[in-house]
Amino acid sequence: MGAANLAEQIEGMGRRARAAARALALCSEDRKNAALMAMADAIEAAGAAIVAANVRDLQAAPGYGLNAAAVDRLKLDTARIHAMATGVREVAALPDPCGEIIRQWTRPNGMQITKLRVPIGVVGIIYESRPNVTADAAVLCVKSGNACILRGGKEAIHTNAAIATALSAGAVQAGLSADIVQLVPFTDREGVRLLAQMDRYLDVIVPRGGHALIEAVVEHARMPVIKHYHGVCHVYVDKAADLAMAEKIAVNAKCQRPGVCNAMETLLVHRDVAGEFLPTVAKALRDRGVELRGDQRTCEVLGADAKAATEEDWTTEYLDLVLSIRVVDSLEQAVDHIEHYGSHHSDSIVTADEAAARKFLAAVDSAAVFWNVSTRFCDGGEFGFGAEIGISTDKLHARGPMGLEELTTYKYLITGTGQVRV
Repeated sequence: MGAANLAEQIEGMGRRARAAARALALCSEDRKNAALMAMADAIEAAGAAIVAANVRDLQAAPGYGLNAAAVDRLKLDTARIHAMATGVREVAALPDPCGEIIRQWTRPNGMQITKLRVPIGVVGIIYESRPNVTADAAVLCVKSGNACILRGGKEAIHTNAAIATALSAGAVQAGLSADIVQLVPFTDREGVRLLAQMDRYLDVIVPRGGHALIEAVVEHARMPVIKHYHGVCHVYVDKAADLAMAEKIAVNAKCQRPGVCNAMETLLVHRDVAGEFLPTVAKALRDRGVELRGDQRTCEVLGADAKAATEEDWTTEYLDLVLSIRVVDSLEQAVDHIEHYGSHHSDSIVTADEAAARKFLAAVDSAAVFWNVSTRFCDGGEFGFGAEIGISTDKLHARGPMGLEELTTYKYLITGTGQVRV
């Protein structure tokens, strides 16, 4: 597609989204919920078409070099489509954040000030691989009163288009504009730059995907960016850990779904329990097909069951059945490792020592820090948010699972009786 035509199409999407957002912001909670329920019904009604579109994407997956974990993220079946529709209905059942009075006070001159939660406006979301993001992002935006422009990756273009078509059909059936949810129908890289520079219509842009995608958005963006960066997540097994619990958590954090951002990529083990813990957890992991890469002390304990880790391994988000392991001398050394090599996403300590746990929770500067819990619970659904736009590793505006509240901003309403400033 020619550059001029591409720019024209994306600007047109932005213009329509802005108009749709203004109308959506005035809709009642009941009307938005009715639209979401219609969207859920439309997804299920289009199930066969969505699966057929997904098959086309899966057939093309080898040409994109997708590994097994990436293919799993891409794949949809009847059960996953039903789960997608159920997720839409769960979002509809959540309280509407818009219109919430955050704070209200009266000044000495009688002027009343209200801090009110309101929609952001138009949200641009650029993502890769996982087509369920199309539904999650769209319905969270609609529930919070925002229009959205979605740009998925080439590996899921047919699936994303089928889902977006169903969502728009549901919106129209409920009497709302089809433009509240728009999917960029092409995957030209130039489209990312054009979206990121469309500050006239987009209020915020949210990239979630690989390092290259996020860096490209950050480089070109003219509006605020909320980054959903890679997840180099850790589990630290303290010297006071219940080792059976630690094994259960470590196996779950790595193996339950290895191709997602909250899966564990590095296991840290206190030296006092390494000799006992490492052989048992290594067997459990290797039985599930995990390749182990360890520091010198890990390799001394595990021998041929682990190969030597490189410096690069400590910063790698494998998104696959590969795990780095390091033996540490203390909780402080574990925290130092996480702060040096981690991505401030999700990190966990397993220990029966409350003082050690509290120190870890306070010292680790990540979006989510866990005590005796798998990192896999860093998720909008698991937090009770219904779904999520993604997991923000930023610190401003949104951090961690980004749900309805994070898709709002606020404004001040000031009422008076004729006050003037002197």
